[in-house]
Amino acid sequence: MTIPIRNLYYLFCYAWERFPEGGSTEVGIDDCPDLPNLFARVLINGVRRLLRRGLDRGYIGFEEELRSPRGRLLINRSIKELTLQRGAVCCQIDELCSDVLHNQIIKSTAIMLANHRQIKSSLAHELRLIWRKMEGVSVLRLRPSLFRSVQLSRNNAQYSSLMRLCEFVCRAMLPDEHGSGGRFSDILRDEELMSRVFEDFLRNFYYYEQNVFAVRREDMRWRLDAGLGGDPNLVPLMRTDIVLRSPRSTFVMDAKFYADPFPRSSGTPKIRSSHLYQLFAYMKHASDRGAPGLPVRGALVYAAPSDGCLHRYLMDGHEVAVAAIDLSRPWKEVHSALMSVLEGSAHPNLLS
Repeated sequence: MTIPIRNLYYLFCYAWERFPEGGSTEVGIDDCPDLPNLFARVLINGVRRLLRRGLDRGYIGFEEELRSPRGRLLINRSIKELTLQRGAVCCQIDELCSDVLHNQIIKSTAIMLANHRQIKSSLAHELRLIWRKMEGVSVLRLRPSLFRSVQLSRNNAQYSSLMRLCEFVCRAMLPDEHGSGGRFSDILRDEELMSRVFEDFLRNFYYYEQNVFAVRREDMRWRLDAGLGGDPNLVPLMRTDIVLRSPRSTFVMDAKFYADPFPRSSGTPKIRSSHLYQLFAYMKHASDRGAPGLPVRGALVYAAPSDGCLHRYLMDGHEVAVAAIDLSRPWKEVHSALMSVLEGSAHPNLLS
């Protein structure tokens, strides 16, 4: 799937809740020829903002033998190691410093990208300048499990989108065949990974770009009659991608990222039946979470490589939209196409 760099930038910005001000791209984004260089530029711009504010710091504990005690005394260790005979005592000291995990991840990602053969020399130079400014921050070997250990709070929430960027880079980087470096996997061909990104993008896009609906992800329970004695705990929840609710209607969306959104059956393009079954089940159960009697609509939204389209149907009393959003078009057209999905008889003047 071919998507312009500017559109990829918007896609990841919305997915990672890191929005450009005034609907414009950051400086240097349009000069990026491919995804690795785009990630490098976004990382550079983000870390520069961090450095202007000051890197986050945390308390790091270490143990030391001291003649002038400070911190917490380690009596057992002092007795065991006979430090008192040397006129010293073992202490545990908590020191406030910037050598914390999220800073280590950022610096290590900058080094990884700077050494990547696809990165432009000008960007590699900027990345090297950044990691030199992060003096005192350790370098570690990046692996996906590291990101589960990152703990952020309101005070350092500005790290959230950078952590997601670094994790994406970590998962996309593959070892070089010769073992001398790394190479980027073709992320856009990874339908499972990009489906999660597209889902987050779509949910955050509608959260920020319209003010009619409340937008969230919801878990729905099947309507079960316990009279036959079956264990209801065996029945899984229905986990929706996006649910939009207003006082006038409910809108259930399913986001899909496929290179071929409408596979051919007997030579004719068809909507995937499993996607329709899933959406139909969501719509039938969506009214349980909202006010009874409100209309429930649904939409299948596909990221299409080209030739976008929008079809509307009436299924068992429910309005259903099936949209293929052409992400190769200019961003304003993509934005307009996404907003048009919300139009329908329930909100005919939503965008006017």
